[in-house]
Amino acid sequence: MNRKKVKILLVSFCFMLFSLVAYSEIGPPEPEYGNNPPPPMGLPIDGGLSLLLASGVAYGIYSLKRKK
Repeated sequence: MNRKKVKILLVSFCFMLFSLVAYSEIGPPEPEYGNNPPPPMGLPIDGGLSLLLASGVAYGIYSLKRKK
């Protein structure tokens, strides 16, 4: 095997080992709220997402026109 293949295999093995360690972690303990209600689950998706999508489409069109 040449050195390039050995390096690729070593890096791949390290990434697989890292993912194994990352999945072995346990979650944080559940907080006790007492008489208070729990906080809301998450934030809503607002207009920022549509702005991001529109800018992505505009950049895609710009890139396609620039290639031609």
